[in-house]
Amino acid sequence: MSDAAVAPLRASYSSISRRLDEAKSNSQREAVKREIIALFKIVDESITDLQALKEDIRVLVDKYKELRESQIGDQAPQFTGQMPALHASHIDASTLIEKGWNLISLGDYEGAIQALSTALQYSPGDVQAESLLGWAQMKHEDYDNALGAFQKVLMKEPANSLARINVGYVCLKKQIFGEAIEHLSKAIRLDNDKKATLYAHYYLGLVYFEREMYEDAQTFFQKALQLGPNLIEAYYELGRSHWRAGDRDAAKATWLKGFETNKFNPWGKKCREALDLAAQGQEPPRS
Repeated sequence: MSDAAVAPLRASYSSISRRLDEAKSNSQREAVKREIIALFKIVDESITDLQALKEDIRVLVDKYKELRESQIGDQAPQFTGQMPALHASHIDASTLIEKGWNLISLGDYEGAIQALSTALQYSPGDVQAESLLGWAQMKHEDYDNALGAFQKVLMKEPANSLARINVGYVCLKKQIFGEAIEHLSKAIRLDNDKKATLYAHYYLGLVYFEREMYEDAQTFFQKALQLGPNLIEAYYELGRSHWRAGDRDAAKATWLKGFETNKFNPWGKKCREALDLAAQGQEPPRS
């Protein structure tokens, strides 16, 4: 609670404590006892009300995420579903990890980084906190620190495919293509997380596109679409791969399918924009 909310309760506590020290008779102590009980009930009810409000705010967070994801495109995997189970041994660390998760969901990556860094001071080496910290840093485009955080996770959990594809994504952004291919290929071989396997194929497509190996890029984008038909960004990138390879008809057909799959998705809109540019005889965006 904020100082403004807690201050009156603290003042009541101090007043009661002082009167309890000064109480001489049973009647005075009984009177103070009633005040203690009353204060306890007020605080307890406030905690209950705040907890209910906190759950209501979670609903707002979910609504915000839905609206935000309908308006922006992002190649990094999005946070979806329920917050994973927390394993921190210290209650303060657990609270901060939960706070970090919620801040990432809201797009406040700086706030999440601060909360999760503090959580790791309370619970050094906590894998959940390290993983979320790396994610927040990655979304904040702090790729060097994100890479370090994810590598710490992989040292403890080599089979953590989601951390591994995030390392691959960071290597892609840093244009360390060899390492990106190594990590993403290993995630595909592990195949122990559907979301990780899906994005591993998609990111490999991006890697090969950047290397101007368009046929290889097409193979991985097509596989990503087999695994996740609603991954609209894969349609957009597959269309670009066809275009760069000189197959303009395949590119336009792919963008049209991406647009028709979800006209309201930001990547669906990008497919529509690419189609419009192609119809005007212009080059679609290079990125």
